[in-house]
Amino acid sequence: MNLFLIGYRGSGKSTVAQLVAREIGLPWLDADAALEQRAGRTIREIFAESGEEAFRDLESAELAKLAAGPAHVVALGGGAVLRQENQQLIKRSGKVAWLRARPETLLARIEADVTTAQRRPNLTGTGGLAEIEQLLAVRTPVYAACADFVVDVDDLSPAAVAAAIVLWWRKLS
Repeated sequence: MNLFLIGYRGSGKSTVAQLVAREIGLPWLDADAALEQRAGRTIREIFAESGEEAFRDLESAELAKLAAGPAHVVALGGGAVLRQENQQLIKRSGKVAWLRARPETLLARIEADVTTAQRRPNLTGTGGLAEIEQLLAVRTPVYAACADFVVDVDDLSPAAVAAAIVLWWRKLS
């Protein structure tokens, strides 16, 4: 069974996935990084050259490959759960932990990550806090519907978030 980590960009999914995987003895991967490697382009380049819909198609195909393979801890891209078929796929092939954060926390983390601007495009014309709030208004109900477990990450270290997820995961066994 896979363990999928969902949440908005900047919630800590990739960092936490590594820590959780080490504790529970599964390999981990970042779905966006795997997609970029397979496509030979950054997400920003895919958006610029082909548009968001083409990116979402690639994302869905990558998720299908991940779900069909051996069990992993998977850090999903922030919008991976927007498509109904992806929601169904992750629910069928594993458990889902949502790393939930306030918009202000997400903005601070995104701005502190120097690679974000190079690899990830703005998804609206606004950018910044307004974009995060706008997208969270759409995504929060979807994250909530997908999640088997929720961790509020605002005031927690990645190790503390990972520890909460590991404790929950072990109770499932």
